[in-house]
Amino acid sequence: MSGRTFQWVAIGAAMLAVSATTLLAETHKEFRYSVGPKGGLTVNNPYGSVSVKPSNGNVVVIEAVVASDKVEVDNNLVGNRVEVQSHLKPGADAQSGRVDYEIFAPADASITLHSTSGALHAEKLHGDVTLEGAGATVDVRDISKAHVHVKTLNGPVTISNVQEGHVEVDSLSGDVTLNSVTGPLVQVISTSGGILYTGDFGDRGEYRLTSHSGDIEAIVPESVSADVSARSVRGEVHDDVHLQPSPHVPYTPTEGHNFQGTKGSPSVSSVVVLRSFSGKIHLSKRTKQ
Repeated sequence: MSGRTFQWVAIGAAMLAVSATTLLAETHKEFRYSVGPKGGLTVNNPYGSVSVKPSNGNVVVIEAVVASDKVEVDNNLVGNRVEVQSHLKPGADAQSGRVDYEIFAPADASITLHSTSGALHAEKLHGDVTLEGAGATVDVRDISKAHVHVKTLNGPVTISNVQEGHVEVDSLSGDVTLNSVTGPLVQVISTSGGILYTGDFGDRGEYRLTSHSGDIEAIVPESVSADVSARSVRGEVHDDVHLQPSPHVPYTPTEGHNFQGTKGSPSVSSVVVLRSFSGKIHLSKRTKQ
């Protein structure tokens, strides 16, 4: 065996040993807390995913998969709030410091989740839900009568089946997708990410979708009731729904760059504002399936 071949074999063996050590160090932990009505949960997890689903009764169950001994799970009950923190030890990195959480909490609990890069997921809750991350993938679904706040840098955001919600999304460059999201206020602000809304804009709500350079598309049914204002300074604007023109427009109409109009019943119409500086805006009609 040549010296170079021996060197590569030695390196491969060392890498396998490191991988085996990491796998052996992976541990599963579980913690339980009892909380009162409308309790709280805060999770701060630099590396790894966090998923929250409803529990049975006023109990918080934390199931954690810890990647190595370079990270610990700190958890405490402070008043009526459970606080969970992934505590990184010296030398921890994105792999060795990873913790994946699956948490079950009361549906009426106030939830706050932080992650740098791991996926964030919340479903079937009706307390306030706040999710924040840098590159984290955010998925929120089946939420009712709750405030949903999402703040990311470049992670994609998907929010589905939120009814009577107060929804606010702030994203730097991640794409934002809203499916069947309705409520008194639905607001998305993005610097360069695209925004896609599919739904009917509910009744008597306020919907504000804004992206500086990203494209905005709203796909609505024929039966939609909305008062829509759309404007892009440098991008194109298209209306395939054939809105009835509004008699009073607060800006000078420019074909292909802005429009304002109404459709459906004025008594239940929502106010819809679509804004972009250089992105395209498209209001399109949903085809029957």
